[in-house]
Amino acid sequence: MSPAVPPVLFVIAAYLIGSISFAIVVSRAMKMSDPRSYGSGNPGATNVLRSGKKLAAVLTLLGDALKGMLIVLAAKLAGLDDTWVAAVAIAVTVGHMWPIFFRFQGGKGVATAAGVLLTLDWRLGLAALAVWIAVAALTKLSSLAAILTAVAAPLLCHWLVPNRPAIFGAVLAIAALLVQRHKRNLLNLLAGTEGKIGQKAKTDAN
Repeated sequence: MSPAVPPVLFVIAAYLIGSISFAIVVSRAMKMSDPRSYGSGNPGATNVLRSGKKLAAVLTLLGDALKGMLIVLAAKLAGLDDTWVAAVAIAVTVGHMWPIFFRFQGGKGVATAAGVLLTLDWRLGLAALAVWIAVAALTKLSSLAAILTAVAAPLLCHWLVPNRPAIFGAVLAIAALLVQRHKRNLLNLLAGTEGKIGQKAKTDAN
């Protein structure tokens, strides 16, 4: 049965929903400084945490993850095939990274990607989350955890979600985007100047 809504509209909606930056929305609602004005300048949960407002960071994390989860879930419930679901997954991630509502200056996509992976396949999402938690707990480096999780995600997808090339392609594309968005963090890691989780700093970290 064909979906009632044209699949391309799901892709457009995914990009627009992804473009809602919860770091900025939550910060404005809580009368905080724009997250792009301190720390790393990245509108994401890790940088919001540097403000010292833990609730704001948690709300940012939940909002960014839920937007990825809900639009991919909607696409699946609407009966879209794997190719279109994959396109929706990529579109919501791209929206977060290059949001039309905020002059295409977005976050690095970790929370949104986590929500996407959990909805594409819960086993894949939980496995990726386990990698992130393990690395973050050992190193206190959010960026390193994100990079290693991105590298692991396609391998986990190949193992846990076999014989679904469109889904694998989406995971591979999202992983590549995540690594690209963390390029400066990688340079900081190599230089030993990368900020740690919760660290209040004005230098570029994550």
